[in-house]
Amino acid sequence: MSRPTDPTERGRAYLVGVIHAAGGSREVEQHLDELERLADTASFATVGRALLPRREIHPATFIGRGQAEDVAAMARGLGADLVIVDEDLSPAQSRNLERIFDLPVVDRSGLIIDIFAEHARSREARTQVEIAQLEYLLPRLAGRWTHLSRQVGGGPGGTKGEGEKQIELDRRMIRRRIDRLRRELRRLLRGRQVRRESRTGLPQAALVGYTNVGKSSLFNAVVAAGVKVEDRLFATLDPTVRRVDLGRRGALLLKDTVGLIRKLPHHLVASFRSTFEEAAEADLLVHVADAAHPRLDEQLATVDRVLDDGLLGEMPRLMVFNKVDAADPAALAELRRRWPAAAFVSARTGRGVEALVERLADRLLGLEVSATLAVPHARQDIVAELSRRGVVLGWEAVDGRLDVRVQGPAALIARLERELAAGSEEVAG
Repeated sequence: MSRPTDPTERGRAYLVGVIHAAGGSREVEQHLDELERLADTASFATVGRALLPRREIHPATFIGRGQAEDVAAMARGLGADLVIVDEDLSPAQSRNLERIFDLPVVDRSGLIIDIFAEHARSREARTQVEIAQLEYLLPRLAGRWTHLSRQVGGGPGGTKGEGEKQIELDRRMIRRRIDRLRRELRRLLRGRQVRRESRTGLPQAALVGYTNVGKSSLFNAVVAAGVKVEDRLFATLDPTVRRVDLGRRGALLLKDTVGLIRKLPHHLVASFRSTFEEAAEADLLVHVADAAHPRLDEQLATVDRVLDDGLLGEMPRLMVFNKVDAADPAALAELRRRWPAAAFVSARTGRGVEALVERLADRLLGLEVSATLAVPHARQDIVAELSRRGVVLGWEAVDGRLDVRVQGPAALIARLERELAAGSEEVAG
């Protein structure tokens, strides 16, 4: 098989998934489908895959030498440039597999870090990703300089070889760099907090959900913000905030956040800090899901678990199923039965988007109701406020007052009714 000619490709990848004792091949196959999407996002073309049953993890190679040699033969036969394993490997396991494969080995964490580095745009995101990269590299330095130790050997009395000295120097440099980056990140986060506080006063909704469910497309459909939209995982990494003006009903802030994913590497959780902080400041979480996805329930469970881990599980939430235009009608009907309070939309066609905006306005700005208010002639300020924030449907002069028929926010109507009732009691007293 020929090497890639597409200049956008970084190489050809062979994927490896492991079937554990408690799992099944179908589940691992589905997980490899997602790994292939991750590889595509990192600009690797997939040339093949292997599903390997394992009763226990091999400490030296994770998959055992025999299976590793089989993978090596298949990968090289298909012209692969690297092997991607859908697990987190120890540094020693990675090195041992690379020796057997005679190819670079990337584990799940390494691939996701690579994608984060490619998609980070803001200074804060780039700083968080560099910290994750260095923390991932630090335990993997051993082996990079062992050729020097083998050539020079240890000195008398246990003196360290050149390779060991170089590893220690590299580790010290990396630790110092991590410390500097963490200080810089704390400064950037303080700046984000200041900007966040400057937005106070408007109700806020945050879009959350599994990666690639169409959050950014839906965000665009609601606010026409021009946020980058790609059919790839993690196309949006930095949180984006836009104001949504709803005319007489007021305005709200809508936030698009990074998509969540199963088996998120623990040393990348810090890179989601901005997402969690933006979501925690919101008044409403808008959980966007892909109504047409074959593993919808698994994705819903993953998002719930990650939100719980981020202490956001108890926040008010609106469930939104996107991509209804691509969903099977029977499956969609079942979703409507299971989630009667959810919104169903298609960001691509615009179906249901206006109704979703109304739902957001109802949840954040208050429901709209119709009422008739008895307004004294002296309180023209109330009539003006009703005209500004609601719709005056008509009025009639009765016994020194105006009976105003109005439609407007429930909270506004309730406040003005209480104010008018208090005024009537004072006059009566």
